Amino acid sequence: MGFSLIPTDYMYVMKCAIGENFPQGSLIPYGNIELSPCSGILNYGQGLFEGLKAYRKEDGRILLFRPDQNALRMKSGAERLCMPSPSTEQFVDAVKQTVLANERWVPPFGKGSLYVRPLLMGSGGSLGLGPAPEYTFLVYASPVGSYHKGLKSLNLVVEEKHHRASHGGTGGIKTVANYSPVLNALTRAKAQGFCEVLFLDAATGKYIDEASACNIFSVKGNSIITPPTHGTILPGVTRKSIIEIAQTLGYQVEERPVALDELLDADEAFCTGTAVVVTSIGSVTHQGRRAEYKTQADTVCQKLRETLTGIQMGRLEDTMGWMVEVN
Repeated sequence: MGFSLIPTDYMYVMKCAIGENFPQGSLIPYGNIELSPCSGILNYGQGLFEGLKAYRKEDGRILLFRPDQNALRMKSGAERLCMPSPSTEQFVDAVKQTVLANERWVPPFGKGSLYVRPLLMGSGGSLGLGPAPEYTFLVYASPVGSYHKGLKSLNLVVEEKHHRASHGGTGGIKTVANYSPVLNALTRAKAQGFCEVLFLDAATGKYIDEASACNIFSVKGNSIITPPTHGTILPGVTRKSIIEIAQTLGYQVEERPVALDELLDADEAFCTGTAVVVTSIGSVTHQGRRAEYKTQADTVCQKLRETLTGIQMGRLEDTMGWMVEVN
């Protein structure tokens, strides 16, 4: 099973007007929704989305990974885009209800996960530029397997024509408007045989930002380095978790600007995200130079991945208190 949409049975929906709080929502059969042609999401891109996963333990119980962190990130993005947002409690409850309603779609232990996609959008109509008069919060789900099915490591190419984000922009929130602009670079990269694109900072073009939909880490000796989330990089939940795991395992973790030349000279590199989890980077290509990295079983990336997935699937004790049982 790869990472593609498999429609499930139910989705969760709630609506509110601007300036109001979201009331209790409800589950409805999964399907198309009615949307005004002059809605804020269609005309002005006023929308956010999140992504998280539900895992089935060996004993059959279902766990969510840090759903509160997704709720907080959506709240931050909603403030930036002038939208009301569900409370953390409403968000987590909506996710739980969606997972329970689609419980039969949660893959067996070790066979995948149920990907949960919360959406927040300006659904009300308005011709002029401004916050939409009405908002819809919606949660749907799909069973998924590996994002890059069959690949043990990824080959990236550095993008020099386009940038993903700039200081003062929206690179640090999960707005829908951040993703279609990367498609041109990603399509060109895949046509050349690469899996992913590595974007550089817009100010100097010398420092790495992130890939099209995941955060980037490099490893040199006992040090793990990743760019800081100062507005141009999405504060990934998996990124945050890997930093915390690495610190508990005794690694030195540095959040600081990473020059492209430094990345090309690293021992290892890997990417993190809800979809990709923790995946080794096999190579990064820039202007004909191809830097290759360690991808064997004894890598730092593999140790971090095994620890993270062990917690997520209930194989390891959740000493961090991250997992939330769905019941």
